[in-house]
Amino acid sequence: MSEFVLEPQNQHNETGRGKPPVVAQTQAQDLIRRLVWKISIATLVLMAIGSATRVMNAGLACPDWPLCYGELVPAKQMNLQVFLEWFHRLDAALIGISAIALSGLSWWYRRSLPGWLPWAATFALFLIVFQGILGGLTVTELLRFDIVTAHLGTALLFFMTLLVIGTALTPYQGTGNVGKLPWVGLSAVTFVYLQSLLGALVGSRWALHQCFAGDELCDVMYSHIFGLVPPTIATLAVVLISWKTPALHPVLRRLANMAGSLLILQLLLGMATFRLHLQVEPLTVSHQAIGATLLGTLVVFTVLSVRDLFHNGSQKSAISS
Repeated sequence: MSEFVLEPQNQHNETGRGKPPVVAQTQAQDLIRRLVWKISIATLVLMAIGSATRVMNAGLACPDWPLCYGELVPAKQMNLQVFLEWFHRLDAALIGISAIALSGLSWWYRRSLPGWLPWAATFALFLIVFQGILGGLTVTELLRFDIVTAHLGTALLFFMTLLVIGTALTPYQGTGNVGKLPWVGLSAVTFVYLQSLLGALVGSRWALHQCFAGDELCDVMYSHIFGLVPPTIATLAVVLISWKTPALHPVLRRLANMAGSLLILQLLLGMATFRLHLQVEPLTVSHQAIGATLLGTLVVFTVLSVRDLFHNGSQKSAISS
């Protein structure tokens, strides 16, 4: 990683000592971008582990917080449930440290980075700190459903923020043929995020189990089932419009196809978990993980299409001037 050791821009001078500003700017953006993508992957894994922790009834496997049985590594009490909760906290702590590094590096190299980046990194850090507080409250408040739902909602928002940062820093040359795709993509992102919150509410209240067992909380369960209509329509609109848009950037077309494939897989997993009454834990975990991946794919698609739109607008302004 020595190639990513950078010097602050204020150390460059007119005598030519140090790296040229353009080189320093490129290296700084590469450093931040790679770190952001790594944190994004870790966050996706964290949400999958959190889902496994919930479906395995391991949310209170560690009765205290932030330690587990008063230790950093509870070797004597370690079993599958304790391991899931402990590893979930470990991954969250590593992501928190990485978010601090991301914010610190963004401010340190701010003269070589876009002006919005340090503030976006600071917002991401705020979200992960808030997420940590919610994580502690889920234990101290004995898995209260509203806190658990907010815990996942904040994790998804943090994940989306990272993807926006990483995608905005990724080299991309638009074709200027996106039309209304940025707005369709944004609608799909919004609907999928809201549907994810409904899914978190169903899971945190064990609504499916209670509805099948005693006809309780069926309204919560059905809100998630019928709530799949808007995100499904919006995602399919992204796919269909992308197919019909001529000269669309190949990356956008691939992302749209990926979103369509993930949507089909997500619907199949949802039907399977419903018919099997959440009795097969890997299916339930996969359902949430694929949902988060679908949301992330739509976020990347939307950011790139927005960049494509603005690129087209700037070209038109340059031609008219």
